[in-house]
Order: sequence, then structure tokens, then C-alpha cells
Amino acid sequence: MLWAGLNRPGIVIHGSPVPEPIGRAGSHGCIRLSNWDAATFYTLVGKGTAVTFR
Repeated sequence: MLWAGLNRPGIVIHGSPVPEPIGRAGSHGCIRLSNWDAATFYTLVGKGTAVTFR
């Protein structure tokens, strides 16, 4: 599983092998992506890149 830690403890962006729960609240801070989207995300965003969520 691909994952990226953010500068906030307990919050990560990661892939998920199970697509059904994506888009629903299921944790206390993780941002879940399909494994395909996570792989794309990691090719576009390098280490140290600022990411803003709106």
C-alpha cells in the first residue's frame, strides 16, 4: 500500500485495496485513495511538496 505522511501526526494519504469505503468517513484523519489514484498521486507530488486541501 502506498502512503504519504503529512506534517501532522496521524494523518496520511494512502491507497486502499478495497474501493467501496473511499469517499466515506472511516478514520480520524486518513485520506484514502484507490491504489491506482495513489500511484498517480505519488508520480505527481514529490517529497516536500506543499499540498492544500479545500
